[in-house]
Amino acid sequence: MGTTQLDTVPEPKYWHLRTVLTEALDSEFSVGEILPNERDLAARFGVARATLRQALEQLELEGRLQRRRGVGTTVAPPRVGVAVGSRKHDWPGTDDGWQPLDSVLAVPPPAVADALGTGRDEPVHTVRRSRVTDGRPVAAELLHIPPASVPDRTAIDAPSGPARARAVLRELRRLELERQENAVELGSAHAEDARQLDRLPGAPVLVVTTRYCAGSRIAALSVATYRADTCRLTFGDSGDVEIHHGGPRGRAC
Repeated sequence: MGTTQLDTVPEPKYWHLRTVLTEALDSEFSVGEILPNERDLAARFGVARATLRQALEQLELEGRLQRRRGVGTTVAPPRVGVAVGSRKHDWPGTDDGWQPLDSVLAVPPPAVADALGTGRDEPVHTVRRSRVTDGRPVAAELLHIPPASVPDRTAIDAPSGPARARAVLRELRRLELERQENAVELGSAHAEDARQLDRLPGAPVLVVTTRYCAGSRIAALSVATYRADTCRLTFGDSGDVEIHHGGPRGRAC
């Protein structure tokens, strides 16, 4: 990584340094490689450490760098594409890159119950899944499924863990999927999201809510939280993406 003269650059120093660092990341570094420490980088580019930190923070926000406690600053893998608006619809668990972790029968948050059209005191199957890319967690999902969508309880024979989650998803796929709707919003990581995604509470996240419809009703509701620094939205050919605020909304399918 070479040196550069920043004093005569008309744009903010940190922004020009961000451009120089981006070029170096593309040509000199590989994914996962650890960058030199801040003191060495600041001396090499002739900038204050505060300027360097601004540039590093910008690159982290853009998903180019990943700063990990006890490791240092590393080159991040490419962002994960989050498909929205695609015509290809399928039930969750059909080779979609998610890893099932567990499934419990529990009362969901009121906003989820309202979206599903179930009573607020009615337990639903809640499947917890995660998505990992290049060894790092990039998304966490809670998939809420009313008992009416998986009526054969005897087929769900595993008491807990990934086996139970897979059994619930298997039974869900017995329904005929009519349509799938996605909604996207920018949010902040809550404590549990932050723990699962290896981020600090309050870190920016993308929340993708997906409604799976069968029999003119919502058969399942997914709330997936993606790290905003590792993901990008990709748009299919079916039209607009719904952007909304607040909890999941109920709507007839």
